[in-house]
Amino acid sequence: MSFALGPALLFCPADRPDRYAKAAARADGVILDLEDAVAPADRVAARGALIDSDLDPERVIVRINPLDSPEVEADLATLSQTDYRRIMLAKAESPRQIGRLDPRFEVIALCETARGVAASEKIARQPNVSALMWGAEDLVASLGGTSSRKKGGGYRDVARYARSRVLVAAGAAGIAAIDAVHLDIADERGQRREAKDAAASGFAATACIHPGQVEVVRAAYRPSAAQREWARGVLAAADTSAGAFRHRGRMVDEVVLRQARILLARAGR
Repeated sequence: MSFALGPALLFCPADRPDRYAKAAARADGVILDLEDAVAPADRVAARGALIDSDLDPERVIVRINPLDSPEVEADLATLSQTDYRRIMLAKAESPRQIGRLDPRFEVIALCETARGVAASEKIARQPNVSALMWGAEDLVASLGGTSSRKKGGGYRDVARYARSRVLVAAGAAGIAAIDAVHLDIADERGQRREAKDAAASGFAATACIHPGQVEVVRAAYRPSAAQREWARGVLAAADTSAGAFRHRGRMVDEVVLRQARILLARAGR
């Protein structure tokens, strides 16, 4: 399975159908959330709203409750009454259980606990999994911690480790990786810095919790004019060169050419 959405994915509580269309129009994909964003008492109404909704299924992800939750059976039964087939599995931990899900569903596995991160390589190899995402706060809570970030705003080492491990697990399996949300909505500078790092590192998308974060993420993933000019130039130079060659003082081989193609593909997207 391949992940075909753009770089900015926006969460929307599933019990707020008044926001569905706006969220879908604003972002590259909307994540309708049946888990943490919805109070348990409101989940029945949220499922009804999902059934009644008419968004483009190609641009919708539905986050469902963990597989060991008493809520998940109702979540999946609800989805069977809709055209939505792309699910985000909260607190994904068991590759075997994920592999046994109804094959109609494309799974984005959210590795956000210690067990989930530790199993990310096996989860990524399940044939119904199209992408991995990681989450910082649930991870730290699963370890008995209280904060994923240092005073200055950067991630603690354990969060950075989980982020890297999930990214590498996804890459090794040939599927996409999605970067975690930036919870400080007012911290546009920090959001931009993390999204730029995500794009440069190989993430396919970043999840957002507020519409104001969408354009910040899109801009961060969009190659600059200088990057596009360099990519076109180095690929043009490759047409008249054999093997490794020098371009603007830098040695260029197939790996560098692949990076140039990635930049131009992102620019086109």
